[in-house]
Amino acid sequence: MSALAAVSAFALALTSCGGEDAGSSGSGDGGEELSGDVGVDGSSTVAPLSSAAAALYAEEQPQVNVTVGTSGTGGGFEKFCNGETDISDASRPIKDEEIAACEANSISYAELIVANDALTVVVNPAVDFVDCLTVEQLNAIWGPDSTIANWSEVDPSFPDLPLDLYGAGTDSGTFDYFTDVINGEEGASRTDYTPSEDDNTTVQGVVGSDGAMGYFGFTYFEENADSLKALEIDNGDGCVAPSVETAQDGSYAPLSRPLFIYLSDKAAERPEVTDFVNFYIENIDDIVTEAQYVPLTEEQKSTLAEEFEALTG
Repeated sequence: MSALAAVSAFALALTSCGGEDAGSSGSGDGGEELSGDVGVDGSSTVAPLSSAAAALYAEEQPQVNVTVGTSGTGGGFEKFCNGETDISDASRPIKDEEIAACEANSISYAELIVANDALTVVVNPAVDFVDCLTVEQLNAIWGPDSTIANWSEVDPSFPDLPLDLYGAGTDSGTFDYFTDVINGEEGASRTDYTPSEDDNTTVQGVVGSDGAMGYFGFTYFEENADSLKALEIDNGDGCVAPSVETAQDGSYAPLSRPLFIYLSDKAAERPEVTDFVNFYIENIDDIVTEAQYVPLTEEQKSTLAEEFEALTG
Protein backbone atom coordinates (compact mmCIF):
# COMPACT_ATOMS: atom_id res chain seq x y z
CA MET A 1 0.00 0.00 0.00
CA SER A 2 2.86 2.39 0.77
CA ALA A 3 4.33 1.76 -2.69
CA LEU A 4 1.01 2.48 -4.39
CA ALA A 5 0.57 5.65 -2.35
CA ALA A 6 4.01 6.82 -3.40
CA VAL A 7 3.23 6.02 -7.03
CA SER A 8 0.00 8.03 -6.87
CA ALA A 9 1.83 10.99 -5.35
CA PHE A 10 4.48 10.79 -8.05
CA ALA A 11 1.85 10.69 -10.80
CA LEU A 12 0.23 13.82 -9.37
CA ALA A 13 3.62 15.52 -9.24
CA LEU A 14 4.17 14.76 -12.92
CA THR A 15 0.80 16.28 -13.75
CA SER A 16 1.37 19.44 -11.74
CA CYS A 17 4.83 19.88 -13.27
CA GLY A 18 3.73 19.43 -16.86
CA GLY A 19 3.45 15.64 -16.92
CA GLU A 20 2.60 15.65 -20.63
CA ASP A 21 6.28 16.19 -21.45
CA ALA A 22 7.60 13.97 -18.67
CA GLY A 23 5.38 11.07 -19.59
CA SER A 24 4.85 11.24 -23.34
CA SER A 25 3.97 7.83 -24.67
CA GLY A 26 5.37 8.60 -28.10
CA SER A 27 2.60 6.57 -29.79
CA GLY A 28 -1.16 6.59 -30.08
CA ASP A 29 -0.97 8.39 -33.44
CA GLY A 30 0.29 11.70 -32.12
CA GLY A 31 -1.60 11.87 -28.86
CA GLU A 32 -4.77 10.04 -29.91
CA GLU A 33 -7.04 9.26 -26.97
CA LEU A 34 -7.28 5.51 -26.50
CA SER A 35 -9.64 3.28 -24.56
CA GLY A 36 -9.89 -0.37 -23.58
CA ASP A 37 -8.53 -2.81 -21.05
CA VAL A 38 -4.99 -4.08 -20.51
CA GLY A 39 -4.63 -7.19 -18.33
CA VAL A 40 -1.39 -7.79 -16.45
CA ASP A 41 -0.79 -10.67 -14.04
CA GLY A 42 2.06 -12.69 -12.57
CA SER A 43 4.94 -12.03 -10.21
CA SER A 44 4.25 -10.20 -6.94
CA THR A 45 7.85 -8.99 -7.14
CA VAL A 46 7.29 -7.26 -10.48
CA ALA A 47 3.74 -6.09 -9.67
CA PRO A 48 4.75 -2.81 -7.95
CA LEU A 49 6.74 -1.93 -11.06
CA SER A 50 3.82 -2.55 -13.42
CA SER A 51 1.48 -0.79 -10.97
CA ALA A 52 3.76 2.26 -11.06
CA ALA A 53 3.69 2.19 -14.86
CA ALA A 54 -0.12 1.87 -14.83
CA ALA A 55 -0.56 4.77 -12.41
CA LEU A 56 1.61 7.08 -14.49
CA TYR A 57 0.04 5.93 -17.74
CA ALA A 58 -3.42 6.79 -16.38
CA GLU A 59 -2.37 10.44 -16.50
CA GLU A 60 -1.73 10.05 -20.24
CA GLN A 61 -4.61 7.76 -21.20
CA PRO A 62 -7.35 7.84 -18.51
CA GLN A 63 -9.74 5.79 -20.66
CA VAL A 64 -7.38 2.79 -20.74
CA ASN A 65 -7.94 0.53 -17.73
CA VAL A 66 -4.72 -1.30 -16.78
CA THR A 67 -5.25 -3.98 -14.11
CA VAL A 68 -2.31 -5.67 -12.35
CA GLY A 69 -2.81 -9.04 -10.64
CA THR A 70 -0.41 -11.08 -8.49
CA SER A 71 -0.95 -14.79 -9.01
CA GLY A 72 2.79 -15.50 -8.99
CA THR A 73 5.12 -15.97 -11.95
CA GLY A 74 3.90 -19.51 -12.63
CA GLY A 75 0.24 -18.58 -12.23
CA GLY A 76 0.76 -15.57 -14.45
CA PHE A 77 2.29 -17.64 -17.24
CA GLU A 78 -0.60 -20.10 -17.03
CA LYS A 79 -3.07 -17.30 -17.68
CA PHE A 80 -0.84 -15.66 -20.28
CA CYS A 81 -0.37 -18.84 -22.32
CA ASN A 82 -4.12 -19.46 -22.16
CA GLY A 83 -4.66 -16.05 -23.72
CA GLU A 84 -6.34 -14.68 -20.59
CA THR A 85 -3.90 -11.79 -20.07
CA ASP A 86 -1.99 -9.40 -22.31
CA ILE A 87 1.18 -9.02 -20.26
CA SER A 88 2.80 -11.40 -17.79
CA ASP A 89 5.01 -10.12 -14.96
CA ALA A 90 7.83 -12.56 -14.20
CA SER A 91 10.74 -12.72 -11.80
CA ARG A 92 12.38 -15.52 -13.82
CA PRO A 93 12.55 -16.49 -17.51
CA ILE A 94 9.73 -18.55 -18.96
CA LYS A 95 10.16 -22.33 -18.56
CA ASP A 96 10.17 -24.92 -21.35
CA GLU A 97 6.79 -26.32 -20.35
CA GLU A 98 5.33 -22.79 -20.30
CA ILE A 99 6.79 -22.11 -23.74
CA ALA A 100 5.11 -25.30 -24.95
CA ALA A 101 1.78 -24.15 -23.47
CA CYS A 102 2.05 -20.82 -25.29
CA GLU A 103 2.97 -22.57 -28.53
CA ALA A 104 -0.03 -24.91 -28.19
CA ASN A 105 -2.26 -21.82 -28.15
CA SER A 106 -0.32 -20.10 -30.96
CA ILE A 107 0.88 -17.33 -28.65
CA SER A 108 4.20 -15.69 -29.47
CA TYR A 109 5.71 -13.06 -27.21
CA ALA A 110 8.52 -10.65 -26.49
CA GLU A 111 10.60 -11.17 -23.35
CA LEU A 112 11.38 -7.71 -21.97
CA ILE A 113 13.77 -7.04 -19.08
CA VAL A 114 12.39 -3.99 -17.26
CA ALA A 115 14.46 -3.84 -14.08
CA ASN A 116 17.07 -5.56 -11.97
CA ASP A 117 16.57 -6.97 -8.51
CA ALA A 118 18.63 -8.03 -5.53
CA LEU A 119 16.77 -10.94 -3.97
CA THR A 120 17.09 -10.08 -0.30
CA VAL A 121 17.40 -12.36 2.73
CA VAL A 122 15.85 -10.60 5.71
CA VAL A 123 15.65 -11.32 9.42
CA ASN A 124 13.91 -9.83 12.41
CA PRO A 125 16.01 -7.00 13.92
CA ALA A 126 16.31 -9.13 17.08
CA VAL A 127 18.79 -11.23 15.09
CA ASP A 128 21.57 -8.82 16.02
CA PHE A 129 24.27 -11.48 16.34
CA VAL A 130 24.86 -11.98 12.61
CA ASP A 131 25.16 -9.59 9.67
CA CYS A 132 26.31 -11.99 6.97
CA LEU A 133 25.63 -15.59 5.97
CA THR A 134 27.45 -17.72 3.43
CA VAL A 135 25.67 -19.44 0.56
CA GLU A 136 26.58 -22.73 2.27
CA GLN A 137 24.82 -21.63 5.46
CA LEU A 138 21.72 -20.60 3.49
CA ASN A 139 21.76 -23.98 1.77
CA ALA A 140 22.01 -25.71 5.16
CA ILE A 141 18.96 -23.76 6.33
CA TRP A 142 16.80 -23.98 3.18
CA GLY A 143 17.90 -27.25 1.57
CA PRO A 144 15.26 -29.97 1.02
CA ASP A 145 16.74 -32.21 3.72
CA SER A 146 17.27 -29.48 6.29
CA THR A 147 15.92 -29.91 9.81
CA ILE A 148 17.56 -26.77 11.23
CA ALA A 149 15.09 -25.11 13.58
CA ASN A 150 17.37 -23.01 15.80
CA TRP A 151 20.02 -20.41 15.11
CA SER A 152 22.50 -22.34 17.26
CA GLU A 153 22.31 -25.15 14.69
CA VAL A 154 23.48 -22.78 11.96
CA ASP A 155 26.58 -21.80 13.94
CA PRO A 156 27.42 -22.88 17.52
CA SER A 157 28.36 -19.29 18.32
CA PHE A 158 24.81 -18.15 17.60
CA PRO A 159 22.33 -18.07 20.52
CA ASP A 160 19.63 -20.58 21.31
CA LEU A 161 16.83 -18.88 19.37
CA PRO A 162 14.09 -20.60 17.33
CA LEU A 163 14.47 -20.03 13.58
CA ASP A 164 11.08 -19.42 11.95
CA LEU A 165 11.13 -19.44 8.15
CA TYR A 166 8.99 -17.50 5.68
CA GLY A 167 9.40 -17.41 1.93
CA ALA A 168 7.98 -17.51 -1.54
CA GLY A 169 5.30 -19.95 -2.60
CA THR A 170 5.98 -22.59 -5.22
CA ASP A 171 4.18 -20.61 -7.97
CA SER A 172 6.60 -17.73 -7.45
CA GLY A 173 9.55 -17.00 -9.72
CA THR A 174 11.34 -15.87 -6.59
CA PHE A 175 11.00 -19.41 -5.22
CA ASP A 176 12.36 -20.89 -8.45
CA TYR A 177 15.32 -18.52 -8.53
CA PHE A 178 16.21 -18.79 -4.85
CA THR A 179 16.10 -22.59 -4.78
CA ASP A 180 18.14 -22.81 -7.97
CA VAL A 181 21.04 -20.61 -6.88
CA ILE A 182 21.04 -21.54 -3.17
CA ASN A 183 20.04 -25.21 -3.22
CA GLY A 184 21.41 -26.09 -6.64
CA GLU A 185 18.11 -27.22 -8.15
CA GLU A 186 15.01 -25.25 -9.07
CA GLY A 187 12.16 -26.20 -6.73
CA ALA A 188 14.40 -28.05 -4.24
CA SER A 189 13.46 -26.70 -0.82
CA ARG A 190 12.43 -27.75 2.64
CA THR A 191 8.67 -27.61 2.97
CA ASP A 192 8.25 -26.82 6.68
CA TYR A 193 8.21 -23.05 6.25
CA THR A 194 5.41 -20.53 5.72
CA PRO A 195 5.06 -19.96 1.96
CA SER A 196 3.14 -17.21 0.24
CA GLU A 197 2.83 -15.65 -3.22
CA ASP A 198 2.22 -12.36 -1.35
CA ASP A 199 5.52 -10.87 -0.16
CA ASN A 200 3.68 -8.77 2.41
CA THR A 201 2.78 -12.01 4.22
CA THR A 202 6.49 -12.77 4.52
CA VAL A 203 7.16 -9.26 5.80
CA GLN A 204 4.49 -9.63 8.49
CA GLY A 205 5.76 -13.07 9.48
CA VAL A 206 9.38 -12.00 9.89
CA VAL A 207 8.40 -8.84 11.77
CA GLY A 208 6.24 -10.89 14.13
CA SER A 209 8.86 -13.45 15.22
CA ASP A 210 12.16 -12.60 16.93
CA GLY A 211 14.17 -15.36 15.24
CA ALA A 212 12.50 -15.24 11.84
CA MET A 213 14.09 -15.27 8.38
CA GLY A 214 12.55 -14.73 4.96
CA TYR A 215 13.43 -13.76 1.41
CA PHE A 216 11.89 -11.61 -1.34
CA GLY A 217 12.72 -8.85 -3.82
CA PHE A 218 14.78 -5.82 -2.85
CA THR A 219 11.86 -3.40 -3.20
CA TYR A 220 9.95 -5.08 -0.35
CA PHE A 221 12.96 -4.70 1.92
CA GLU A 222 13.29 -1.04 0.91
CA GLU A 223 9.65 -0.46 1.84
CA ASN A 224 10.09 -2.16 5.22
CA ALA A 225 13.70 -1.28 6.08
CA ASP A 226 12.62 0.29 9.37
CA SER A 227 11.28 -3.04 10.66
CA LEU A 228 13.53 -5.60 8.94
CA LYS A 229 17.23 -6.31 8.70
CA ALA A 230 18.84 -7.37 5.41
CA LEU A 231 21.70 -9.85 5.61
CA GLU A 232 24.85 -9.59 3.55
CA ILE A 233 25.71 -12.67 1.47
CA ASP A 234 29.13 -14.30 1.12
CA ASN A 235 29.46 -16.25 -2.12
CA GLY A 236 33.13 -16.98 -1.49
CA ASP A 237 34.51 -13.50 -2.16
CA GLY A 238 33.45 -11.81 1.05
CA CYS A 239 30.21 -10.37 2.41
CA VAL A 240 28.20 -8.16 0.04
CA ALA A 241 25.04 -6.26 0.91
CA PRO A 242 22.09 -6.00 -1.49
CA SER A 243 21.98 -2.58 -3.18
CA VAL A 244 21.45 -0.88 -6.52
CA GLU A 245 25.17 -0.86 -7.21
CA THR A 246 25.89 -4.47 -6.24
CA ALA A 247 22.90 -5.74 -8.23
CA GLN A 248 23.96 -3.89 -11.36
CA ASP A 249 27.63 -4.86 -11.23
CA GLY A 250 26.88 -8.48 -10.29
CA SER A 251 28.91 -8.48 -7.08
CA TYR A 252 25.81 -9.36 -5.05
CA ALA A 253 26.05 -12.97 -6.11
CA PRO A 254 24.24 -15.22 -6.58
CA LEU A 255 21.06 -13.33 -5.66
CA SER A 256 21.03 -10.48 -8.20
CA ARG A 257 18.68 -11.10 -11.13
CA PRO A 258 16.72 -9.43 -13.96
CA LEU A 259 12.95 -8.86 -13.83
CA PHE A 260 10.70 -9.32 -16.86
CA ILE A 261 7.44 -8.54 -18.52
CA TYR A 262 6.18 -10.72 -21.39
CA LEU A 263 4.01 -9.18 -24.11
CA SER A 264 1.97 -11.46 -26.38
CA ASP A 265 1.83 -10.89 -30.11
CA LYS A 266 -1.98 -11.03 -30.11
CA ALA A 267 -2.20 -8.35 -27.41
CA ALA A 268 0.32 -6.21 -29.29
CA GLU A 269 -2.19 -5.93 -32.15
CA ARG A 270 -4.35 -3.73 -29.91
CA PRO A 271 -3.23 -0.09 -29.83
CA GLU A 272 -4.01 0.43 -26.13
CA VAL A 273 -1.72 -2.46 -25.16
CA THR A 274 1.12 -1.40 -27.46
CA ASP A 275 0.83 2.20 -26.30
CA PHE A 276 0.97 1.17 -22.62
CA VAL A 277 4.08 -0.97 -23.13
CA ASN A 278 5.70 1.76 -25.23
CA PHE A 279 5.02 4.22 -22.39
CA TYR A 280 6.46 1.67 -19.91
CA ILE A 281 9.67 1.46 -21.96
CA GLU A 282 10.10 5.17 -22.72
CA ASN A 283 9.58 6.09 -19.06
CA ILE A 284 11.41 3.11 -17.58
CA ASP A 285 13.91 5.18 -15.57
CA ASP A 286 11.17 7.15 -13.79
CA ILE A 287 9.07 4.03 -13.25
CA VAL A 288 11.95 1.94 -11.87
CA THR A 289 13.07 4.75 -9.57
CA GLU A 290 9.57 5.39 -8.27
CA ALA A 291 8.94 1.69 -7.61
CA GLN A 292 12.33 1.46 -5.83
CA TYR A 293 13.88 -1.16 -8.10
CA VAL A 294 17.39 -1.42 -9.47
CA PRO A 295 17.58 0.51 -12.78
CA LEU A 296 18.57 -1.01 -16.09
CA THR A 297 22.02 -0.44 -17.51
CA GLU A 298 22.31 1.47 -20.79
CA GLU A 299 22.93 -1.79 -22.62
CA GLN A 300 19.83 -3.34 -21.09
CA LYS A 301 17.74 -0.33 -22.11
CA SER A 302 18.90 -0.63 -25.71
CA THR A 303 18.03 -4.32 -25.74
CA LEU A 304 14.61 -3.59 -24.23
CA ALA A 305 13.75 -1.17 -27.03
CA GLU A 306 15.01 -3.59 -29.68
CA GLU A 307 12.97 -6.54 -28.35
CA PHE A 308 9.80 -4.45 -28.24
CA GLU A 309 10.38 -3.18 -31.76
CA ALA A 310 10.98 -6.72 -33.02
CA LEU A 311 7.50 -7.80 -31.85
CA THR A 312 5.54 -4.67 -32.77
CA GLY A 313 7.39 -3.50 -35.86
